[in-house]
Amino acid sequence: MSNPPRRQLGTTGVEIAPIGLGCMGMSDFYGEADDARSTALLHHALDAGVNFFDTADMYGPWTNERLVGAALRARRDEAVIATKFGVVRGEDGGFQGINGKPEYVRAACDGSLERLGVDTIDLYYQHRVDPNTPIEETVGAMAELVKAGKVRFLGLSEATPDQIRRAHAVHPISALQTEFSLWSREPEEELLGTCRELGITFVAYSPLGRGFLTGAIRSPEDFAPDDFRRHNPRFQGENFQKNLDLVDAVRTLAEKKGVTAAQLALAWLLSRGQHVVTIPGTTKVSRFDENQAANDVTLSDAELAFLDEHLPVGAAAGTRY
Repeated sequence: MSNPPRRQLGTTGVEIAPIGLGCMGMSDFYGEADDARSTALLHHALDAGVNFFDTADMYGPWTNERLVGAALRARRDEAVIATKFGVVRGEDGGFQGINGKPEYVRAACDGSLERLGVDTIDLYYQHRVDPNTPIEETVGAMAELVKAGKVRFLGLSEATPDQIRRAHAVHPISALQTEFSLWSREPEEELLGTCRELGITFVAYSPLGRGFLTGAIRSPEDFAPDDFRRHNPRFQGENFQKNLDLVDAVRTLAEKKGVTAAQLALAWLLSRGQHVVTIPGTTKVSRFDENQAANDVTLSDAELAFLDEHLPVGAAAGTRY
């Protein structure tokens, strides 16, 4: 790609690929890690003109930042690196809660800088809002990191419209990352509008419904034994079959259009507004290329209406977690 498409990151003037690369699955949650293959994929993404990479300190835990940092270091100026803090994990990988305390923010940032091997984090997210720390205090500490030159731009993940407004009043928020896809359409009700109004980029994670919207998963047995989706409510019992019916509607339309189900699902997300971007995760070059081709897919009003009819807000059976 000589001139890959770009969308603005908030009001920063920085331009990012509409379909970036989520790196979590390279190190955690989806089975065996293969660092050599993942490194090759990260280089391939840069070669394809993709410049938006998403990681977090808790992926691994701590190993994904090292992988991403090492792979991108030689071409640092071509990459917008986003990482996150706030979900605390122990040495054994066990979850220890959410922390948004200012002293934790500072320590977490220093840890991420060291693992990534960079001087500055481009986009630093609070991974989950800490119910026990006012968001103003957390974002105040994050704003100090910007002043110190350790971070360029700030983001939030899975925050409510009220929390976003309160945070944005302390320091401009450039991105909100939240799960959003054809089977998790809840953000359309208020979050998308809040972000548009405030000039915040909406970064959709799990845009393919954790792989379900690709149509490749037909049975719970399709998952590796250590794949976390085996225990996810949407992949259990009769929820599984109900959700399969939704996927079949996507697949039907995709086949008629001559694209893959994944490309249709990603194109639908990008149609939600110029302030929407997405970060599908993969460890395969072929999947990455398939996802990128969604940049060239446009949906007609009739096709959008078909998807509204078959996959309305709240259509998916089972909770997200």
